[in-house]
Amino acid sequence: MDKSFHMPIQLKITLLSLGIVAFSIFIGGIILLGKAVSLKEDELGRRLMITAHTIAELPQAQELVQEPEGWHTLHPIIENLRIIHGADYIVVMNQERIRYSHPMYSKLGTVSHGKDESAAFAEHEYLSKAKGDLGISVRAFVPILNNDNQQVGVALVGSILPTFAEMLSELKTDIFMLLFLTLLFGAAGSWILARHIKQQTFQLEPHQISRMLVERTEAFNAMHEGVIAIDNYENITVFNAKAMKMFDISGDVIGKKIREVIADTRLPEILERSSPIYNQEISVQYRNIVSNRVPIKVGNNTIGAVAIFQERTDATKLAEELTGVKMFVEALRVQNHEHMNKLHTIAGLIQLGTLDEALAYVFQITEEQEELTRFLSKNIHHESIAGLLISKVSRGKELGIELLIDRNTSLDRFPEALDHHDFVLILGNLIENAFAALKDIKRDKKQVYLYINQNEKTCEIVLEDNGSGVPDDIERQIFEYGFTTKGTEGSGIGLYLISQIVEKGSGEISVTSEPGEGTAFYVAFPMKKSKEGSRD
Repeated sequence: MDKSFHMPIQLKITLLSLGIVAFSIFIGGIILLGKAVSLKEDELGRRLMITAHTIAELPQAQELVQEPEGWHTLHPIIENLRIIHGADYIVVMNQERIRYSHPMYSKLGTVSHGKDESAAFAEHEYLSKAKGDLGISVRAFVPILNNDNQQVGVALVGSILPTFAEMLSELKTDIFMLLFLTLLFGAAGSWILARHIKQQTFQLEPHQISRMLVERTEAFNAMHEGVIAIDNYENITVFNAKAMKMFDISGDVIGKKIREVIADTRLPEILERSSPIYNQEISVQYRNIVSNRVPIKVGNNTIGAVAIFQERTDATKLAEELTGVKMFVEALRVQNHEHMNKLHTIAGLIQLGTLDEALAYVFQITEEQEELTRFLSKNIHHESIAGLLISKVSRGKELGIELLIDRNTSLDRFPEALDHHDFVLILGNLIENAFAALKDIKRDKKQVYLYINQNEKTCEIVLEDNGSGVPDDIERQIFEYGFTTKGTEGSGIGLYLISQIVEKGSGEISVTSEPGEGTAFYVAFPMKKSKEGSRD
């Protein structure tokens, strides 16, 4: 009896998922915290630089750094500004590096020997980082210039950067809340996933599945009958030792197509009929075989098939000699063969008839679609316009309308002030209006013709239909907001929006219509607008 401990798969998946979530949070937290420190440093540097500029532009600072012992007056002023701006320290020095302001009163009037200060005395302003007793600080240096733009000193403003520990302490509430919610939902999701996997494996643990697989394989190999199983893709999943010996098969055949290994098992037909066949004698690789072939089902779905074979060759020969039924069986075999030939002929006629027509139709429409797609991809250099035209061609076919796109059509760029949204609106509304004009009219051929011409100066759109046309009395009204001839089905804004786009692009639009014969729309835009906004 196996007494080794096996962790339940549901718990194992849950712990593994939680571990991945926790590790991801840890790595992400380090990255985000580093980013936060960097942003904090940048924000602190900008604030310090502003404060340093404020000090450098202070009139008292510009005057007092030039006076001996001017620090007595300047230091209190700078300290007040330091408190107001929230800086940790502010140091003001003259050109001899004598301190006129310093957080330590005892250092006023003394010379500074900072290593990162030299550039500031050459009229450079910059940020630097320095490590001191209190930690790493960011320091802003700005030169102090007098009214004659001569440098008279340097303003240094610094603040201590917060440590990682301080950042964590500042964000601990948010971090703990995020960690708690992430782990909570991670644990719940992991548990649900693990439970689903457990249900899919029939509540079995991995060690149980492994043991069952070994037991099943050994059981199949111990059987005196040949056993072959396939999945619903005709891949071999079981091929026991007896079957390999029976059919002289060697090597590993698991995962191979059954038709490639044994062409005439007749096992795939069980997948098609989804019903079993018992005790049927068939010939497999010139051997007389009695087979039971059964579909493998999960619920109502067939997921494979299994066949159990018994070789009857020797016994059959003996029975034929002893009982004298050999000729009878041969007659039946010939009759069955003839019957099968008839069935094959019928199947061939069906294939040469309806199926071929269907295949020819499929090839035809496939070629038409590919030709249209190739043409639009080559001539229309914007996916949304090409996609619109393809969809409208398909829409027309559903309505029994042929949308003809002139093969000289081309569009590689849009006129100034217009974009693909404008052209989608123009083309979409014009084509839909043409479809509507053809909807209730009786024609042998309902056609819509579209032509887009573009050169260096103009872009033209021509759309014609052989629909109902536009009456003369309303031809001027069709571009008005809210006007429609479609009744409750129309919105009355399609052509109005087109007119607005034409106005925006400094273009022109015209309509020519013959009631009962059809309508033609002509839209033209200059590729470049003149400075006065008139047409080019």
